Amino acid sequence: MPTDLKQKIYVAGHRGMVGSAIVRNLQAKGYTNIVTRTHAELDLTNQAAVQAFFEEEKPDQVYLAAAKVGGIHANNTFPAEFIYQNLMMEANVIHQAFVSGVKRLLFLGSSCIYPKLAPQPMSEDALLTGKLEPTNEPYAIAKIAGIKMCESYNRQYGDSHGIDYRSVMPTNLYGPGDNYHPENSHVIPALIRRFHEAKAGNAPEVVIWGTGTPRREFLYVDDMAAASVFVMNLDKSTYDQHTEPMQSHINVGFGSDITIAELATAVAKATGYQGKISFDPSKPDGAPRKWMDSSRLRNLGWIPLVDLESGLSEAYRAMQANEKALN
Repeated sequence: MPTDLKQKIYVAGHRGMVGSAIVRNLQAKGYTNIVTRTHAELDLTNQAAVQAFFEEEKPDQVYLAAAKVGGIHANNTFPAEFIYQNLMMEANVIHQAFVSGVKRLLFLGSSCIYPKLAPQPMSEDALLTGKLEPTNEPYAIAKIAGIKMCESYNRQYGDSHGIDYRSVMPTNLYGPGDNYHPENSHVIPALIRRFHEAKAGNAPEVVIWGTGTPRREFLYVDDMAAASVFVMNLDKSTYDQHTEPMQSHINVGFGSDITIAELATAVAKATGYQGKISFDPSKPDGAPRKWMDSSRLRNLGWIPLVDLESGLSEAYRAMQANEKALN
């Protein structure tokens, strides 16, 4: 598919960590017609508002990076909000994109779509083969629905209307624009905040939730953005050769994983904290391991560029430059 730098591109969720990284990537590549709306300007759970937006703007491409996200605590505390808001946003944006004539759309999912005990590394064909991790099942169900909605519209309208809606499944992401809320954040921003505050307060010890033994994979958000733009602009024949109509999503991972204990040590180093690190096994661990098989994407020719040490240092610098992120 030829790249037209003047085509109108709507990035849903442009203020979020992933959406803002996608905007940065598009701008760096020379795209000049990027459309965005804040939540105050456009509530994506409001069907009528989304319909009016698409009728007015008629974008050529859509990156669906908008979502209600959070860590284990947030998912456990607000399951109804997580499933409702994510389902509504996906349904409204994907359907109205189709109605308004959008030919190319990229939906961003999550690695939590895979079963809790999926074989590691998790390949795309592990989807729907077992029970999900209970702590984030509502969010995972919504993301699975988004994948299947894209596939269903392709199956019904791909030939007749020339649409091509794709999905990418990122592993755990981190970097500039992350959420540092003390209770509702993901593991890396939560650890960065904890160690930052411990260093500032000269705390002798930082206690981490869980045993420290679960393994996780982490990808710097600007690498995720680069992968998203790469997948969006693959020509259809190439994309179709590497996917199937009812298993069309593509994993986006770093390629290796580490334990939470190893991660804690790396974050402590990035923030300059030199006290003791201990673990509270009475708190939940979540899934024992989440490591993505990203061979499908690598076979298409994309690899990540930012290693964990460099990424953590950059994420910490970005947080320090934006102190309001800690409020």
